[in-house]
Amino acid sequence: MGDELRLADGLEPVDDLDRLFETVKEEKGVVDVLWASAGIGAPSRLGEITEEHFDAAFSLNARGTLFTVQKALPLFEDGGSIFMTGSNASLRGYPDWGVYAASKAVLPAYARVWVSELRDRKIRVNVLTPGQVATPMMEEVMDVEVKAQFESVIPRRAMGRPEEIASVALFLASDDSSYVNGMELVVDGGTTVI
Repeated sequence: MGDELRLADGLEPVDDLDRLFETVKEEKGVVDVLWASAGIGAPSRLGEITEEHFDAAFSLNARGTLFTVQKALPLFEDGGSIFMTGSNASLRGYPDWGVYAASKAVLPAYARVWVSELRDRKIRVNVLTPGQVATPMMEEVMDVEVKAQFESVIPRRAMGRPEEIASVALFLASDDSSYVNGMELVVDGGTTVI
């Protein structure tokens, strides 16, 4: 298993979520907005995928997201907003990224089902799906060639900035998005449409 997935070895048990939300309950009482943003991935081509690779990606991206939302739910105010971080890898066929893409593809399915399950509480559920974003972590691991490769598929030929994703997150968190529910908002500079 590659170094890229080593983070999964140190994942906190789901019990840690209980402690987190107990602290939230004690200090704040309620939750109005939850952005469940979990993501880990490493390339692995079909024929070379290990069980450990699969389990690491799905454990954090699919399982971790589900239990974060589920454990926050008892504290949720009616009319609140839940959104999750997807990935445009689940919308394009990037070679070597099948496991990661699949682990993120479950999020829109969660959103569609949860909209129905939470309708009486008027809790909105959406997915914010960014493309390539020049985060400090990405800048740390990308060399010039990899960055150029990423930027070559973005129509404006420049990676997204964290602020551009944050502004969409603020929209989903606010009442300005009160009629947006069960949607996957793709914020990737047009990468998935060309």
